[in-house]
Amino acid sequence: MQALISVSKKDGVVDLARGLAALGWNIFSTGGTEKAIREAGVAVKSVSEKTGFPEIMDGRVKTLPPQVHGGILARRNVPGDMAQAKQHGISTIDLVAVNLYPFREAVADPSIPFHDALEQIDIGGPSVNPSKRIVPKNMIRTGIPMIDVFNSLVESQKLPIFSVAGEPYNELLARIAMQAEVDLIILGGMGLKYDDYLFFRDTLEKQGSLSRSILFIHTASDPTVECLLVPDMCLAAAEQFALGGKRVLVLLTDMTNFSDALKEVAITMEQIPSNRGYPGDLYSQLAARYEKAVDFANAGSITILAVTTMPGDDVTHPIPDNTGYITEGQFYLRGGRIEPFGSLSRLKQQVNDKTRSDHRAIMDRMIQLFADYRSTLEKRSMGFQMSAWDEKLLKYGKRFEEELMDLSVNIPLEQALDRGWQILADIFEPAETGIKDALVKQYWPKEATVKL
Repeated sequence: MQALISVSKKDGVVDLARGLAALGWNIFSTGGTEKAIREAGVAVKSVSEKTGFPEIMDGRVKTLPPQVHGGILARRNVPGDMAQAKQHGISTIDLVAVNLYPFREAVADPSIPFHDALEQIDIGGPSVNPSKRIVPKNMIRTGIPMIDVFNSLVESQKLPIFSVAGEPYNELLARIAMQAEVDLIILGGMGLKYDDYLFFRDTLEKQGSLSRSILFIHTASDPTVECLLVPDMCLAAAEQFALGGKRVLVLLTDMTNFSDALKEVAITMEQIPSNRGYPGDLYSQLAARYEKAVDFANAGSITILAVTTMPGDDVTHPIPDNTGYITEGQFYLRGGRIEPFGSLSRLKQQVNDKTRSDHRAIMDRMIQLFADYRSTLEKRSMGFQMSAWDEKLLKYGKRFEEELMDLSVNIPLEQALDRGWQILADIFEPAETGIKDALVKQYWPKEATVKL
């Protein structure tokens, strides 16, 4: 039997090694852990003896070769795995003992340089202590009216994009990556088709955004277990840059593939399945990633937008259902557009009173009128006679869809608000809008079809 032990905190590690050695285990270790075990008089081998490769880059690369991963991941009850292990000279590792880097202690110690403290950020480590967070207060502009005007994206927010296969969610993420007013984009692709990877790479390069982007890509042809690493690597990198003062936007696609990878691994490990075969800790697994969103008091921020394709467009499916309890709203992408009904940014009230005085009024009233337009469509489909007001609503709804909802519309927030006023002024009397007179006098277009 073989054990791999590599820890940052050495409390009890010698006792563990001594106990394993007494039971006849072969022990492999690295760096300071190996030194502590060896100095205690316990037989230990360097992991480089197993991998045939030395530790490099100051110990940052030491336990990743197939001799280690294969020894851990080989399924003892699968003949094919064991045959491949034998073919490639991989011996099994039956116990792994690790712990997290002492990041909290490192950043609290004034004697430790900042760049050294950043090295203590763990991939897959815990989320930021709530006492270190501040109330979100900054808007991230995207140039997409259905986000900027109606459901503003806020720094440190965590939002899923609920969609179905075939919708242009990757195109939407690419638009946001190119236009979002942030310092850094980190894109995590899980189960991507190779064409989708090329689309992201080529689009960002063509638009000049690749220089501020970091891509972690897992394609559909890559091993399933590697899919599980993508969100953690994205968020570990995001933490490092955020602590350096950067405003980081993490874009993930697709969390359904990530959840399916969790399911496949859980089945392989013969865990007891939960709802629809997903592991019982699905909520915790998703929350551990989404809760990495944070706005630091004296540093940068991490904002997360993650695509979640809903199997069968079923919002009660375990993946979107659990996601909805974790995140601060959601965007629904249907018919190539961000659907106003169902989409919600729960933090938008934190920022949309600081943009322009008419922002909230335009947001509220235009959505109310669009809801009336949808009701009018139903009336017309049932053969009801259309009134003059109904005709106005039909005209309004068509223009709203074409000039604001369409994802091809690419205008800044102020121009989108002006366009909203123009649409209202071309169709309705000022009194019909239900907007305060003071705002109407200030923003009603002077060349409006319907005069004041």
